[in-house]
Amino acid sequence: MYEGPVQDLIDELGRLPGVGPKSAQRIAFHLLAADPADIGKLQDALQKVKDGVVFCDVCGNVSAETTCRICRDPRRDPSVVCVVEEPKDVLAVERTREFKGRYHVLGGALDPLSGVGPDQLRIRQLLTRMSTRTDGQDITEIIIATDPNTEGEATATYLVRMLRDFPGLAVTRLASGLPMGGDLEFADELTLGRALSGRRSM
Repeated sequence: MYEGPVQDLIDELGRLPGVGPKSAQRIAFHLLAADPADIGKLQDALQKVKDGVVFCDVCGNVSAETTCRICRDPRRDPSVVCVVEEPKDVLAVERTREFKGRYHVLGGALDPLSGVGPDQLRIRQLLTRMSTRTDGQDITEIIIATDPNTEGEATATYLVRMLRDFPGLAVTRLASGLPMGGDLEFADELTLGRALSGRRSM
């Protein structure tokens, strides 16, 4: 334990996701030794994030304006919407360069034990999007891209139940299976089972 402000800084850094006590301590001492100008830049960047970043009115992604660049892009297909949990998932899908539609960010996943129910997520906004035309087109496919864990699966199941009554709507789920470059012998039973059930003809 350190005294005063140093320990306070370590404690605050330790609350960040993925930062353990040792990492928090290293970052704190790095900041102590850093040039005051660099600390000023970090403070400015943090303040700009709090003051200047908003969430897109349409999809819920982080944005500098009320509508994000993806929702504004006329080249994107408005009839296909990929539903993800967090803004970071949008970036993950974008990196594939395979998806040309638009997104809907839920803001998390269903987790009753942590008090996260449907009302805490942007599910109502998704249903509203379903009943309005975007750029003169109806949404014809919803791709559910929630995480392949307990909360993500529960969220996907709930969304399927909510969306199945929309006429002409295809609801799909990202396939899950074996990673490229992985060995079959090291795959867990659930992953291997998913890969088998989701097999495709060649």
